[in-house]
Amino acid sequence: MSGNYFEIKLGEYNGVGPKKAAVLQKQVNLETFGDLLHYFPYRYIDRSEVRKINSLQDENIWVQILAVVKRIELLGSGSKKRLQVIVQDDSGTLELIWFQGIQYILPKIKNDQTYLLFGKPSMFNGKMNMTHPEMELYSEGLLKQKSAFQPMYHSTESMKRAWLDSKGLEKIIRNVLSHAKGKIPENLPENLLNEHGLMAREEAFFQIHQPTAEAQLTAARHRLKFEELLFLQLKLLRNNLINKQLLKGFPFEKIGHYFNDFYEYHLPFPLTNAQKRVLKEIRADVAKPIQMNRLLQGDVGSGKTIVALLSMLMAADNSFQASLMAPTEILAQQHFENLKELLLNMPIEIALLTGSTKKSERKIIHQKLLDGSLHFLVGTHALLEDSVVFNNLGLVVIDEQHRYGVAQRARLWHKNKLPPHVLAMSATPIPRTLAMTLYGDLDCSVIDEMPPGRKPISTVHRFENKRYDVYEFVKSEIRKGRQAYIVYPLIEESEQLDYKNLMDGYDQLMVYFQRPEFQISIVHGKMKAQ
Repeated sequence: MSGNYFEIKLGEYNGVGPKKAAVLQKQVNLETFGDLLHYFPYRYIDRSEVRKINSLQDENIWVQILAVVKRIELLGSGSKKRLQVIVQDDSGTLELIWFQGIQYILPKIKNDQTYLLFGKPSMFNGKMNMTHPEMELYSEGLLKQKSAFQPMYHSTESMKRAWLDSKGLEKIIRNVLSHAKGKIPENLPENLLNEHGLMAREEAFFQIHQPTAEAQLTAARHRLKFEELLFLQLKLLRNNLINKQLLKGFPFEKIGHYFNDFYEYHLPFPLTNAQKRVLKEIRADVAKPIQMNRLLQGDVGSGKTIVALLSMLMAADNSFQASLMAPTEILAQQHFENLKELLLNMPIEIALLTGSTKKSERKIIHQKLLDGSLHFLVGTHALLEDSVVFNNLGLVVIDEQHRYGVAQRARLWHKNKLPPHVLAMSATPIPRTLAMTLYGDLDCSVIDEMPPGRKPISTVHRFENKRYDVYEFVKSEIRKGRQAYIVYPLIEESEQLDYKNLMDGYDQLMVYFQRPEFQISIVHGKMKAQ
């Protein structure tokens, strides 16, 4: 195992082999030792405590028991075959069940032998049982070997079928680490390690996967988080510096009649001091012959859209086109309607382009973009298509900035001979230091003042055990004539991501918010726009 230890391919390692390596690559994108060592446990379980059978409850937690096998039975047949084992300690009996891997488990279990069992107990048909527990033949000193920090790794169903469950991953990582002594190079200078009291890199990898104490685990996490954020920030800041040196841009040399007429006669409300400050920052950027890359932050209702529109009017004043890109058709449609209404009495032509725009309408939009008669284009990812060619694109506004990567933003840069200015908007509240870390390639402006008369926004966090208290609160608000919306991170269940999904959530809500008093509907990105 010479060369860079982190670059050794998992398929070349005897402890993994080509088949398992292929599963790891496809399921969680792990290809090398380095990838594997960066696949950190999501939690740790205390293996130092042994529970009595009569103390077990259906509480969805991992427990460890010491018990003697009293009966072994194979039940059912074919695909419904299962292995049932009855174990006993001095407090009671417990049923163990296996539905898979029976041919491997059965030869290892013997009557009247004592085993250390580890699993999640649950209640079924009035009896406590444990499905697919880990079993080890008990011997003197076995408990002393058990760490108080058993690492738990995320796994998918496909990985589990390839014996790459949490236990399987732990075994492979333990073997990989056993060869790692002296082979994981330090990548931070000594003065930085001393200044911030950071653990050595090699030790941090050992302690994150096989912690020896709580303090060591905390120090390992701190070291690895520090390293990750430092290199991410350095890369982004480097990109920002390079962009400012190399990426020439179009200078917007004047503020003309489009901006001034709108500001004087069509602005529906006076701007807040925060909006004026941000506009000055944008104006200073776009006046230079360097591409602007600016992040505009502000709560919902703080007035980001009007700032974006005024920035687009700066582009129009300098004979440039502008586009506004949103992550969903619903949001793009909403922006289009708002901007269209604001520009109703202005000689500005604006259009909407999404995945569901008709072919005949697309043709007209493409032609007007090319001949320059279309000033503003609002749309979704459809704006990134090669067929969308601008006459002279000078400004790109991106809403919900966190939904797009740097590469996607870069595709819009190639819509003109010099890259257009970029104004990215986000309603996600991000502390300035974190904004620097996440968006180091962007300069940052914040609208930190709400327009007069806006109600304050209250953000609260509740744990799962308070879910039904939240539902009761929602019910009380609906009864006052108000509405509510609930956002799910996924539409349907995913094998890779352990998140709540819309379809299951909708079924649960239908039970809790029953008709006819409550009316519930679904909307998501895979539905037709109408």
